[in-house]
Amino acid sequence: MTVITLTILLFALGTGTTLTFVSSHWLLAWMGLEISTLAILPLMAQQHHPRAVEAATKYFLIQATAAAVLLFASTTNAWISGHWDIQQTSHPLPLTLVTLALALKIGLAPLHSWQPEVLQGLGLNTGIILATWQKLAPFAILTQIQTPNSLLLITLGIASIFIGGWGGLNQTQLRKVLGYSSIAHLGWMILVLQYSRSLALLALLLYIIVTYATFTLFTLKNVTSVKALFALGAKNPVLTTLLPFLLLSLASLPPLTGFLAKLLILKELTKQGLAPTAALAIMGTLLSAFFYVRLSVATALTLAPNTMTGTAPWRLASTRLTMPISISTVLAVALLPLTPALLALLTY
Repeated sequence: MTVITLTILLFALGTGTTLTFVSSHWLLAWMGLEISTLAILPLMAQQHHPRAVEAATKYFLIQATAAAVLLFASTTNAWISGHWDIQQTSHPLPLTLVTLALALKIGLAPLHSWQPEVLQGLGLNTGIILATWQKLAPFAILTQIQTPNSLLLITLGIASIFIGGWGGLNQTQLRKVLGYSSIAHLGWMILVLQYSRSLALLALLLYIIVTYATFTLFTLKNVTSVKALFALGAKNPVLTTLLPFLLLSLASLPPLTGFLAKLLILKELTKQGLAPTAALAIMGTLLSAFFYVRLSVATALTLAPNTMTGTAPWRLASTRLTMPISISTVLAVALLPLTPALLALLTY
């Protein structure tokens, strides 16, 4: 892919997401979502590999289905109420359809099954975009609508947390693990969305920071499986030291950054009288924590076999910029002391 083509596609990707951000009209928001979808498809299929083409096809069909449901819901709302304003949507039927369509777009359980399979068929660089940037536009619409009942969002959130944790337990491919991790983290955001939009956006921001740092470290050494983690210590001891911290931050263990969002969400749920829901969410997070700890052990505490059956690979110097990796890694590990400042921003 040429530099000009890549620039045009990335510009279209940013334009589509920005259009959804600034729009208050259903058709403009839908148009922004479609521009983002069409812009990422060539990036997904650029390897001309059967698995990449299959992943792009699956993604296109899923996103087209969600877009059709979203357009039908917005049209139904205009027919019932007579206006196309997103924030003025109040009828339960179109609101429920919109919520389910956006849940399908971002991969919430039980509409999640496409996400790990699509991520597994992509390269790590495209996987970063799919796991982070593509969540922003649907989430922006979710923050603008008034959900008809809290039971729907609570059900989607709890199901996502448990299925995301359960699905990642037996995986050996890191992209699938990060796919199920995305499902579980989105479940936490959906749980608190109806009670504190600013807190849900903070959780999304922290998830993007930690996931971006983890993906970039995997990309730096082209690590795609648990087996490859065993030999990472011999190739790059520094990355072997940093990666367990990022994985444990995804597991939301204190005193790392990932713990911040979960702590504030649990506090908000308890304040809203949803202590049983908070307890269920914690139980589901234990499943996710298990496979994160397993990956951390494979990275830092497991040695590769001393007798190699193949030829040792060349260890060439990386040409990637290390500054974004350094900044994102520091943010993914050390933001917890800034909790009082973040709470003050959320309050005011």
